[in-house]
Amino acid sequence: MRNWKWVVLGSAWLAAVGSGLSAMFVYETTPGVVSASHDQWPDGTALERDPRCPTVVMFVHPHCPCSRASLHELLVLASRRDQEIKPIVVFLKPRRFEANWEKTDLWKTASSIPGAICVADVDGRETARFDARVSGETLMYGPAGKLLFHGGITASRGHEGDNAGRSAIESLLEGNPIAFRQTPVFGCSLRDRSGSRP
Repeated sequence: MRNWKWVVLGSAWLAAVGSGLSAMFVYETTPGVVSASHDQWPDGTALERDPRCPTVVMFVHPHCPCSRASLHELLVLASRRDQEIKPIVVFLKPRRFEANWEKTDLWKTASSIPGAICVADVDGRETARFDARVSGETLMYGPAGKLLFHGGITASRGHEGDNAGRSAIESLLEGNPIAFRQTPVFGCSLRDRSGSRP
């Protein structure tokens, strides 16, 4: 009789572990919902586009752990393409939160990216102007302001390494055609401003 109890308990434990792993896999591989991207650099933005090289803009929630991988991928890209792109990292900053709320370790990581400009986006004005919705959402514009790429530069939530988004940007910089100009974005929502955490 005791053996059956252990079998039942063991089966329940395995089912719980399997359910947890399945839920984690779904979470890691489910992208955020993004909008249809604008074809041109938006009017009225305070961000400065470089007229000499492509400008890469990444939108980040400063408390999104998934965005650490996105910033690392941007670091890899900018290190390989030093002076070939102008990286801008826009950090969401709701006005009601304390000073320097946005200056987390993610800000420090972004500051280490070669040539990067970090921007505190008070009340999400720039985030709204570019219609960015997911932390890690990345847009690359050509020198004339035409949108060349829109999407994420990680393969899944919080995972670093080779991915379709970074490869697409590198191909565009090399002047090669790409099969797609948009990739999924894996990160926390930039739209829910009710709390300090995503």
